[in-house]
Amino acid sequence: MQMIACREEARVARKLVHDREHIKHYTLHGVLPEGYVLALNTAFGTLSCLTYLDKQPALVLQQQFTNNEMNVLRPLLDSYPYYCPYEVLFAHFYHGEVTERTIERCRANLLKSLEDGTWEQATRPIRNVLSRVRIKLRIFGINIVSILETGYILKAAPAPASSTVA
Repeated sequence: MQMIACREEARVARKLVHDREHIKHYTLHGVLPEGYVLALNTAFGTLSCLTYLDKQPALVLQQQFTNNEMNVLRPLLDSYPYYCPYEVLFAHFYHGEVTERTIERCRANLLKSLEDGTWEQATRPIRNVLSRVRIKLRIFGINIVSILETGYILKAAPAPASSTVA
């Protein structure tokens, strides 16, 4: 009986470590209010906004993302507060494991498409996915801003204009 309990505890401990590997936390100072944190669960494709209410952790918002959306969201969050270059987005979007060599190849391909005049066609798939991610991030108060032929950066979304009826 003792042996089974030890194995079960070890299995639960391994699962907790495994789960922690799939969850990344982001504070995004200047975008999120003080005391709020984003938790990106790469296994389930969810982005959650967490805070403490009455000394208890609370889930404020949660949004589900597809695999393609996760592939562009993750490098944007990792790059914050700096911009995320196009070649990094391309590498994450088109390749599983991203290395410096992969990023260099993507940079070369993008430069070639810029010279050939095929930039729009080359970037269209990522721009389409980014537009969906942009919509999903709005509820968190986050906007994705384009930097011409350079990349994208996360910024605080403008507060919605209050509509007043006269």
